[in-house]
Amino acid sequence: MKTRLGCLSNKSDSYSDFSEFLPPAHETTARCLKLSTDEVVRWSESFDHLLSHKYGLAAFRTFLKTEFSDENIEFWMACEEYKKIKSSTKLVSKANKIFKEFIDVQAPREVNIDYRTREKTKQSLEDPSPTSLNEVQAKVYSLMEKDSYPRFLRSKMYQDMVNRAQAQGQRRSV
Repeated sequence: MKTRLGCLSNKSDSYSDFSEFLPPAHETTARCLKLSTDEVVRWSESFDHLLSHKYGLAAFRTFLKTEFSDENIEFWMACEEYKKIKSSTKLVSKANKIFKEFIDVQAPREVNIDYRTREKTKQSLEDPSPTSLNEVQAKVYSLMEKDSYPRFLRSKMYQDMVNRAQAQGQRRSV
């Protein structure tokens, strides 16, 4: 029982390994310096900027996992991939997969949306187009932007990343 409950005590404030967000060691020092000084701090400027940056997205995904709400970002990313599909056969297949995984009632990774949005999405997926998931994706995006993103910026995890990035920048400039 203790082992099972142990995973619940893993809060975002206890996260300590940030190496997965930093560029690989073989990348140039200039790139690392740019990431460590500018980018980590810029993630706080806008939610769009955070999501559009490879390491920012990785950090945010990890943060959401610690809060047991990573289904939101996984859904958002699935929708981004969905929009890129050109084949109507693949569009139908991917739409069904996304619906079953994230939108359907009791879906394994169900996102928190209202009944009206769920039903409207279900109807739009009867004849899927690249824009069929736009409304529900926008609602989940808004939820993350207003709720999860501010918590991410206040988290010990993000603050430690900023502090480490600033310290790294100071060591390199000496």
